Amino acid sequence: MGWGPWRKKDGPVANEPIEPKESLALRLVAERLGGLGGAAWEVAGDRVRGPRRVAVVLGHDHEGSEGHVDLTFVLDTDRPEQTSLPDCVSGFGPTPEAKLERAVQMWATTTGAAVLEMLGQRGRHGAHFPAQDPDGFPGRHAIQGGIVGWGAGPEHSSVQRWAADRALLPLIAPALTADGLPRQEPIGVKLFFGTFHGKDTAEVRVNGCTSEAASAALLTADWPRPPSGGSYARTYAVLVHPSWPFAPLPV
Repeated sequence: MGWGPWRKKDGPVANEPIEPKESLALRLVAERLGGLGGAAWEVAGDRVRGPRRVAVVLGHDHEGSEGHVDLTFVLDTDRPEQTSLPDCVSGFGPTPEAKLERAVQMWATTTGAAVLEMLGQRGRHGAHFPAQDPDGFPGRHAIQGGIVGWGAGPEHSSVQRWAADRALLPLIAPALTADGLPRQEPIGVKLFFGTFHGKDTAEVRVNGCTSEAASAALLTADWPRPPSGGSYARTYAVLVHPSWPFAPLPV
């Protein structure tokens, strides 16, 4: 994933042309986040501005597909390199617009929900796991967003149901702690896994970068492998270091 150069301050946004797909993606992000949290989220150039210095920045589409979108949650636009949580997602549907809408919906339900819960701390959008919780992540307070699923065939929801009943973070925590987490600021972890026509896929991304070790650990988990069709699940968690200071925001 990639995105353009950051401005040092969140000042006026350059009046650069926005493609129709990008414009729709930003509008959908603003609508979804506003619907989840109730705070004002406004489209401004290549980003959606939220409360205080929080923003979601639209990144360069590295795939070029109709339903793919790169979105980076920035917790503090004055310190983007330290507080960015990049992610990407692909949607499906009968039209380009439907694909993009589905992609943003999945992102908002997983990534957006986890970040809004971290910012608001109200227990409305995600599950909290303190650092000592055996279902969480050692040494970090973890906030996990929703779990979305999709697939085909009679068992299309089986992986999502399995994931909803499992503590997923302990499956990958040993691999991530062995690799060493990249920073003390909040870290975003995406989990995507499932099976389609006998082919298994497991991907764990840490701040947008694939962790081969964690992905391999997730691949060994005993999620259902439907003999026909397919089933996938996706979720997202934010890992917060005990030293990270933040006050609840109106989101």
